[in-house]
Amino acid sequence: MFDLKINKSWSKALDAELNSKYMLDLEKFLVSEKKLKKNIFPEQKNILYALDQTPLEKVKVVILGQDPYHGLGQAHGLSFSVQAGVKLPPSLVNIYKELQSDLEIPISTNGDLSAWAEQGVLLLNSVLTVEQDKAASHQGKGWEKFTDQIISAVNENNETVVFILWGSYAQKKAAFVDRKKHLVLESVHPSPLSSYRGFFGSKPFSKANAYLKKHGKKEIVWKT
Repeated sequence: MFDLKINKSWSKALDAELNSKYMLDLEKFLVSEKKLKKNIFPEQKNILYALDQTPLEKVKVVILGQDPYHGLGQAHGLSFSVQAGVKLPPSLVNIYKELQSDLEIPISTNGDLSAWAEQGVLLLNSVLTVEQDKAASHQGKGWEKFTDQIISAVNENNETVVFILWGSYAQKKAAFVDRKKHLVLESVHPSPLSSYRGFFGSKPFSKANAYLKKHGKKEIVWKT
């Protein structure tokens, strides 16, 4: 029921993980939750959407989130992103405010960040599923270990990637990233609870583009 097929570009790095005991246990957990008629987000086809949209060899930027949105119709497999037509969550509103301040890009009403993913921005949550209306309900089930391997694959296989780490959770999760090989940008989380303590004014988008340009890579068009 939860047959997780992975984009072929990630296969070499992650196939062994998909067949590991902890991932088989995770799939059993997801199947059991579905049998109990629980709503799991995002829908199965989008659980690995971030990997589908951003092949390993094309990753230029990584933006780490924590959990998928748990509201109906929100999560679709990309961190901080919501499906078109869905009201923007507060953190995404603040991301767009910083984008406007940083690059003078007008604040969008479209919360679907797929356009970023298609350009090489890996929008990765640490945990890839959640039960409806129950934040953090799938933490500690194995996703964290799997997504650690995704970050490790980018760190080892790619050169000059920008890791954008908002908040202490993301910063701890990606603490092993080689800073001699990649650029790590850190600030507080864009949540309304912390955004005024250093997220606003941090200019991650222009800094990321400047680094990409310096290393001969195409800059990200951040407009959505």
